[in-house]
Amino acid sequence: MTRCFLKSIIILILTNLSFTSHANDKILLIGDSLSAGYGLEQAQAWVHLLQNKYIEKNQPITVINTAISGQTTDNALLKIDAWLKAHQPSHVLIELGGNDGIRGFPVKLLQKHLSQLVTISQQHGAKVALMEIHIPPNLGPRYRQMFTDSYSKVAKQTGAYLMPYFMSDIAVDTSLMLNDNLHPNAKAQPIIRDFMYSEINKWLAD
Repeated sequence: MTRCFLKSIIILILTNLSFTSHANDKILLIGDSLSAGYGLEQAQAWVHLLQNKYIEKNQPITVINTAISGQTTDNALLKIDAWLKAHQPSHVLIELGGNDGIRGFPVKLLQKHLSQLVTISQQHGAKVALMEIHIPPNLGPRYRQMFTDSYSKVAKQTGAYLMPYFMSDIAVDTSLMLNDNLHPNAKAQPIIRDFMYSEINKWLAD
């Protein structure tokens, strides 16, 4: 009887530990049109689908989406303090830089802005993930490589978690893209959701 009781207590404790490991995970997503659901209904967008998946799996993780179409790193710097104070996130995921690259912003400026976004978030007590963004090849191989390398460089300098780009396989499949060939369509959103579910789990466990 005592043995059964103790066994029940141990199982209960382990269950509670498993549950509370993510009990306070609140992820602030700072992104652009790729995360804002450009051209789609919000219910179709990957962030909405991901939140629904957490709910279905009883995972107490909240994603706060502040992504704005056209947002650049300098735009985000003007707003980040207000977002952090308003939401008090435990984690910050930065999905930015694509618009900087398309506009041909200097790589050093991109790195400076990304570093500031990461550092400000860390100063507010949040763990930070930096998504490695890739830009179209028409911008030239040298600039493109320097641009991509900026993310691992900033992550190393700041201690941020480097997350792979969710568009790498999707961008090369026209059946998953809108007619502008820049944004994922509705068919791509569940694929991104599953990719991000896996990658965020790895980050939270890191």
